[in-house]
Amino acid sequence: MNEIRDWFAEQASGLFASAPDVTVDAQEITVVGERAADEGSSEQGPTTAHLIAEFRERTRAERIAVARKAEALFGRKVSWGVRDGESVVLFTHLSVPVMTRLRQPERVVLDTLVAAGVARSRSDALAWCVRLVGEHEGEWITRLREALRAVDDARAAGPHQH
Repeated sequence: MNEIRDWFAEQASGLFASAPDVTVDAQEITVVGERAADEGSSEQGPTTAHLIAEFRERTRAERIAVARKAEALFGRKVSWGVRDGESVVLFTHLSVPVMTRLRQPERVVLDTLVAAGVARSRSDALAWCVRLVGEHEGEWITRLREALRAVDDARAAGPHQH
């Protein structure tokens, strides 16, 4: 995973104000970077939404070129986003079907969320549950990710098979 992050830090260096945040899973690489501040912008200037839309159009060709290289190299789709202050906008991202084997008690929870109007479908309800865990257990999830990075680093430093 560090290899992918390092690759994007180099390849996308001209797109963002600093090295982008790169999130990787088995299907997708999501790259979100800070939009460079415009010199001379004022409070009377364009809205954040307008600036992000302009950034998206201006960087489209370069993002597509980088994504094509990455998709061939890493075998995953590339999604892009930009951060402007507190605003984060994803331009593209995958919605991947997930195979689950839920037992009835778990399905009842999802069906309750659907019946209550919290979600439109079981799939929506499951996504809602995942977001809720991410919000309320964010620190714990972060510690798990750090531990997994340490495992990746240990593997990379270990003996290599020939």
